[in-house]
Amino acid sequence: MISRIKAHYNFGTTMGIKVGILGATGYTGSELLRLLISHNGVDISWLTSEKFASKKISEVFPHLSGFIDIKCVSVRKLSEFERVDLVFSCLPHVTSKHFVKKMLDTGARVVDFSSDYRLSKEAAYGLPEINKDEIIDADLIANPGCYATSVILGLAPLASKGLLVADSVVADIKSGLSGGGRAPSLEHHFSESNEAINIGSVSEHNQKPEIEQKLSKLLGSNIKATFIPHTVPLDRGILATIYARLKKKTSLNKVHEIYKKFYNQQNFIRLLDIGKYPSTKNVKYSNMCDIGLGFQDNVFVAVVALDNLGKGASGQAVQNMNLMLDFPESEGLLSTAIYP
Repeated sequence: MISRIKAHYNFGTTMGIKVGILGATGYTGSELLRLLISHNGVDISWLTSEKFASKKISEVFPHLSGFIDIKCVSVRKLSEFERVDLVFSCLPHVTSKHFVKKMLDTGARVVDFSSDYRLSKEAAYGLPEINKDEIIDADLIANPGCYATSVILGLAPLASKGLLVADSVVADIKSGLSGGGRAPSLEHHFSESNEAINIGSVSEHNQKPEIEQKLSKLLGSNIKATFIPHTVPLDRGILATIYARLKKKTSLNKVHEIYKKFYNQQNFIRLLDIGKYPSTKNVKYSNMCDIGLGFQDNVFVAVVALDNLGKGASGQAVQNMNLMLDFPESEGLLSTAIYP
């Protein structure tokens, strides 16, 4: 059975692009592995984990047993690692930057999940729907934050047309608990988080500057956004309700047409019909981003649903890798949401 699984997915051959994963035993690492083992052009060479060093990845994540059984190694043995073509860094903020530089020095290209490079000119911002040309040629990709992905995709078509009032953006976002990471914490205990909706932060969040910088670039003037993240008792998923005022009065039909033209060639954006709004249920475990549009009086409303571990993290990272390494953009990502 196991040999048939490996044969089907072509894992362990020398034919594919060689990749390594720094910090492979968190939620983003687990999701990344799930996607990569079904990717036709990739050979996973090594995985790092400090907590689970010397353990097989299938011991850490039993659902991967028979698909990938290689051992995790400590990042302290970095000098002994096989050279790879591309590295995914799922390490924490600040820590990641140090090891990313070491990987770049080996000649590997890097997709970094942390916030360390998202505001930097050293890296291409990895949101393919607005930055594809830069991603293709980049050696270093700053994979966007999940909240930022939802807000930027929700407003990019209007920002690119110069239609947003710069100080009017408000984003109210609900996220599943996996967005907080896999490390044990009191707020993630079942009795603390079940049947509870909690505010992440009111005053500041590390993805707020990211949202403002990227939307400001599209608009051509400085945007200040009000951004309030909440956690809800779901495993995964993001629903963002985004409000903004427009510089001139226009109809919903015209706005919908702007979005349709902007995202016409994009594989992973589904623009819903007028009067329809997205649900996290319809994007769970996928790389899809669903967008619904509306007005309440003179306030524009965009509602965006995506999977925080999919399009909000690991799915988007694979999408970036595909562009960097000249694979079809949707390779390894053509799976629907799991329903019900």
